[in-house]
Amino acid sequence: MWEMARALMPPAPRRPQGGGRAAADERLVLTSIIYVLTSGCAWQQLPPHFGVTVPTAHRWYLRWTRADLWNRLRDAAAAPDAPPGLAEWTCAIAEAAATRLYATPTEAADGDPDCADPQTPPSAEPDPHAQPAS
Repeated sequence: MWEMARALMPPAPRRPQGGGRAAADERLVLTSIIYVLTSGCAWQQLPPHFGVTVPTAHRWYLRWTRADLWNRLRDAAAAPDAPPGLAEWTCAIAEAAATRLYATPTEAADGDPDCADPQTPPSAEPDPHAQPAS
């Protein structure tokens, strides 16, 4: 998956003033973002052993989301010559990334017809016949 993702990644933005820190290792950042997306943990819970700070992982997640990396990766993995099993994994990553951008998982799933519909939780609509809690 790394080779496929690396080919689809947008170039890192250049700092007009120059200087600053060297860019983070893209592979480590990708691994940490995929961990957060697929585990469901909060960004602040990213384990330090990934070697990427929370602000860096989140900033790159936003950059790659704006560049539509997750959907492009899913589409590339669905190609007939892609390694077996990769399409399912990248579909899960694209769904998880979309879910983080929307208010509910249902809205994210509605916008992604290429992935199987996740089982949605019962509606959060209040029951008009329910008795008020005391």
